[in-house]
Amino acid sequence: MKKKVISFFLAMALGAVSLTGCSSSGSSSTGSQKTENKGTGDTTGQVASTTKEAVASSKGEKKAVTLWYYWETVKHQEILGQEINKFNESQDQLTVEAKYVPFADFKKQLSIGASAAELPDIVIIDGPDHASYASMGIFADLTGKVDVSQYYDGPIASCTLEGKLFGVPFGSNCLSLYYNEDMLKEAGQKVPETWDELKTTAKALTKENVSGFAFSGVQNEEGTFNFMPWLWSTGDDSLAINNENGIKALSFVGDLVKEGCMSKEVINWTQGDVMNQFISGNVAMMINGPWQVPTIRQQAPNLKWNVALIPKDNQFASVLGGENFAIIENKNIDASLEFVKFVTSKDEVKSYIDGFGYIAARRDVADAQFSDDLVMKKFAEQMKYAKPRGPHPSWPEISDAISLAFNQVITETSTPQQAAEEAQSKIDGIIKK
Repeated sequence: MKKKVISFFLAMALGAVSLTGCSSSGSSSTGSQKTENKGTGDTTGQVASTTKEAVASSKGEKKAVTLWYYWETVKHQEILGQEINKFNESQDQLTVEAKYVPFADFKKQLSIGASAAELPDIVIIDGPDHASYASMGIFADLTGKVDVSQYYDGPIASCTLEGKLFGVPFGSNCLSLYYNEDMLKEAGQKVPETWDELKTTAKALTKENVSGFAFSGVQNEEGTFNFMPWLWSTGDDSLAINNENGIKALSFVGDLVKEGCMSKEVINWTQGDVMNQFISGNVAMMINGPWQVPTIRQQAPNLKWNVALIPKDNQFASVLGGENFAIIENKNIDASLEFVKFVTSKDEVKSYIDGFGYIAARRDVADAQFSDDLVMKKFAEQMKYAKPRGPHPSWPEISDAISLAFNQVITETSTPQQAAEEAQSKIDGIIKK
């Protein structure tokens, strides 16, 4: 794979924008990155402390391996530090050293570092961004070097480009349907399993100041993260929207607003906002991720709610969030791979993944991960239908075209047909670049 010229890296750096990762890791965009960044306040001192405790200084002949991460949540930092300490103490050849880079600066620093040949050895990166950097040639090809037979297809796909493996999944999340049990019971409705049932149920639950249904429809990666399950449920993929299925998905979302069972305000609601509306009783059903579960349980202990698979059109679908490990193409590939293999092994993942509030990307861990938590077990089931955004080197631009399309439909500034045609034109132009 040919590396891009330095000017391309600099352009990427200047154009890098912090999007919610949905991954769920934090908020992002999609899901993931938002969770990471919410409610942490100023963690600069905590990060420094965590890193200082987590990283053993190099001694003797030990080779240093550097890792960049962007997690702000103290608990996540602590767990990463514990894993690094455990690895450093397990052998006498390598010392892993971690560096915190704020998410808002992460992609910019990675791009600038690539152009200046100043990169770490390992990065923990948001899933949708993986293909973009792999296409630049800065990630090492791990094809055949790692056993990925126990991983879900979606997480592996987010690390794969042109049939080659450029990373190993860390942890994953996805979206599912939350519902207020009391509201459904009062309205005499069952949990919807299809689009038609969802619309019928949402109408029955809509009254006075209560909207029957909601999902985050903001015009950015977070909104795209929430729209993709509707598109994929028709049987289409994210690069084809100007067709019968793409128009069908846009029309369905638009009809929910037109028919009054979803507020037009969803274009301004983040996933956290949607959750707050649900907790407050202003929304009866919502699409959201597992990172919201601890907050709902803490802030609304008396609320009776549950989760189910996202209602389907032709097939069940969800969208994948989470992060991956990627190894930089340099002289430390073998050493870096030793740590990545260690921290992604079955026993290690099993020991820490619950602390992240993530679903293990490994099936052999996830299948037994939530035996005593039926809500999280349902999210693990939904993972079977979760697909990654992209993967494509220009996914951020493609995502912008998609999020604009469903926003235009929700606000009725374009018909589904017009929005689909405009989005497809932009996507085709991006792909041909």
